[in-house]
Amino acid sequence: MSTVIRRARLGDGLFAVTVADNKITKIESEADFATHAPAENEIDAGGARLVPGLIDIHTHGMRGMDTMDGDNLAALAAAYLSVGTTTVYPTTVTASAEDILAVLSQKTPESGGACVPGFHVEGPYVNPRAAGAQDPDYIKNPDIAEFERFPNAAIVTVAPELPDAMDFIKRTGASVAIGHTECDEATAVAAFRAGAKCLTHTCNRMPPLLHRDGGPIGAAILEDAYAQVISDGLHLGKSMVLALYRTFGVRRMILISDSMRATGMPDGQYMLGGLEITVKDGVARTAGGALAGSTATLYDCVQKAISFGIPPEDAYAMASTTPAEMLGLPKGKVEVGYDAEFLLLDEDWRLIRPLVL
Repeated sequence: MSTVIRRARLGDGLFAVTVADNKITKIESEADFATHAPAENEIDAGGARLVPGLIDIHTHGMRGMDTMDGDNLAALAAAYLSVGTTTVYPTTVTASAEDILAVLSQKTPESGGACVPGFHVEGPYVNPRAAGAQDPDYIKNPDIAEFERFPNAAIVTVAPELPDAMDFIKRTGASVAIGHTECDEATAVAAFRAGAKCLTHTCNRMPPLLHRDGGPIGAAILEDAYAQVISDGLHLGKSMVLALYRTFGVRRMILISDSMRATGMPDGQYMLGGLEITVKDGVARTAGGALAGSTATLYDCVQKAISFGIPPEDAYAMASTTPAEMLGLPKGKVEVGYDAEFLLLDEDWRLIRPLVL
């Protein structure tokens, strides 16, 4: 059975969007559609903006739940969908291979929540000197034989300066992100040329962009790589978010939340990957004072990017179209043939409701 979303605002006009079997099958002007017989199942958007659903490729949890809990994927997916994230890559932390394997072996939910195409494995293949909120007891060098045991691992964060990292990057079938690293520009360039695609939470837990050695950020600029950005207003200042936007642009900058279980919860004590985290005034930190993910949803990060001066169309695209293109997903666009994952927004680009058909 097909469903038609009527009076949906796309650009400056009103359109009727037909969906069947979770795919967009037709888009026509509202005026043209009005000449047809009524559809069997219609949804009236009432003139609201229709944009692609958000895709979070780096998030550890929310509402008291964590990816590493390993038994709440359906509940997590439902929570993500409720705040506008229609596709999510639940993200692990540095832990034992057995614990990571157990998490990645879960059956992904088929309905009732955000789509889960795979997982993001953040660690254990990171530099211990750039661990941040990763448990140092489980950090190790890249191990392709171990990683090949992990099912549903779609993205993996790697520090390319580690032994065997380049071979790992060349051989893995996952999308590689450079992160939790101390690598220089030349090493990062080599990693991108070996197959790495993006930076993990750009600027955080990596060398800065310097005038003679650009480090991983400079390498990403040189190699036209993607840059994940936590635009929660805490991990990066306004000027840096805008600098990255103007450098990488809407086609290469990806907004992420890096949210953790305290997202949507009150201040207090929480656990993240075996580490005790204190959340005060909405800021999550380890006992040593390091930022430990965010307490913002991806939608929150989009709104913060807009408040910084990024055009709303671009802010939403960097949280939907751009990650979809990096991962080769048929998502992130309101076009025929793409997945029917949408957000309805008001005239101020605020969320009315998600719509997954």
